[in-house]
Amino acid sequence: MPSSKLKQFGLVMTGVVAGVMISLNFSANADKTALAPLPVEELRAFADVFNAIKQGYVEPVDDKKLVTHAISGMLSGLDPHSAYLDAEAFKDLQVGTQGEFGGLGIEVGMEDGFVKVVSPIEDTPAFRAGVKAGDLIVKLDDTPVKGMSLNDAVKRMRGKPKTDITLTIMRKGEVRPVIVTLTREVIKVQSVKSKVVEPGYGYLRVAQFQENTASSVVTHLQKLAKDGELKGLVLDLRNDPGGLLHGAVGVAAAFLPVNTLVVSTDGRTEDAKREFRASSDDYLRGSRDDFLRALPKWARDVPMVVLVNGGSASASEIVAGALQDHKRAVIMGTQSFGKGSVQTILPLNNTTAIKLTTARYYTPSGRSIQAKGIEPDIVVEESTNGSAKRIREADLDGHLGNDRDPEAERKAREAQDAQGAAEDEAAQAARFEQAGKDDYQLGQAINLLKGLQIVQNKK
Repeated sequence: MPSSKLKQFGLVMTGVVAGVMISLNFSANADKTALAPLPVEELRAFADVFNAIKQGYVEPVDDKKLVTHAISGMLSGLDPHSAYLDAEAFKDLQVGTQGEFGGLGIEVGMEDGFVKVVSPIEDTPAFRAGVKAGDLIVKLDDTPVKGMSLNDAVKRMRGKPKTDITLTIMRKGEVRPVIVTLTREVIKVQSVKSKVVEPGYGYLRVAQFQENTASSVVTHLQKLAKDGELKGLVLDLRNDPGGLLHGAVGVAAAFLPVNTLVVSTDGRTEDAKREFRASSDDYLRGSRDDFLRALPKWARDVPMVVLVNGGSASASEIVAGALQDHKRAVIMGTQSFGKGSVQTILPLNNTTAIKLTTARYYTPSGRSIQAKGIEPDIVVEESTNGSAKRIREADLDGHLGNDRDPEAERKAREAQDAQGAAEDEAAQAARFEQAGKDDYQLGQAINLLKGLQIVQNKK
């Protein structure tokens, strides 16, 4: 089946919030000393609706279910990123930021109603069992996949380590289904990857900002220069949906002078008014071991290009904005997503929480990225034919406005319209492999770094 039919894509059982969430902190309790006065008339209306449902709805409804839906609606009506997290969603959030989950270790999408294997993750149960890219999973245990949503399929494959699941697979070239029984394990998701593209030129990819992302960046920088210092480095933040704030600060700190301002936040509460700098006080959380002490000396001076696109959001925009404002790197690619708001996780008890937008964040020069995004220093489309049309923050219903640039939304839409011909859904799904041989933007980034090296040698 043609790969262009791939319509949805995600990491199986990662529990990663596949949106553009940035978690400022996990606050143990909301401030209960300054409760706002309750709106009596509105609460009376709520009670009337609650009573009407309880008495007249066609089927009995549990009280807890009604209240949970009310809380969820109250939060989702604020903006696209505030939400109620039930026990499962709260657990998924915690698992995703830690980068570990119990599962099989395969990247999957949906095709023609079946789960399609995009790629098995190396050294995982799926990889060792011979699951291959392109396999169609048609049955999970005794349950047919046809008609099942991708999320439902993911939930079924996710589970506690040391438990089994049987996959029935249709494989190209095989007459009969391939049946494999896999034992779930703890899978560690690599948020950072790297390779030497050409002698002297390194490639560093950050896929998401997790607890250990910044320390992993240092480890990969050490590996990249094992044969000598680099002449140039490409930091790839394309399609990086964000993650943890301190992770973003730590990654930026690896390339900026100590104590340099990385990002500031501003909101209604005093806790929301903060500056985050390239300092261990701001990028370490729960650890006294400063991983940046092992940073190669050349890292803060090596010529850099940062790649961004419409899938670069939140924490990745923080890093790109800081490196751009301090003129530490050339930002290349297409305009980023434009999520410039901060969400705080407020646990309600041991199992549930709310994710509440509490602040906007600003780049070191004071720019707000909200509903605007990072504008590249050099615009380079994703291919010679243009770039895929993407949904951005400004397209989301109920999004926050940009408090420092009222024209931000119009400018963002104009930039998107000028970004090249829009591709259809199938064409978007079949796009190039990042850092692969057809990665046009990476090629242009390396060419720019070579040009900078020539200029530097002539001085």
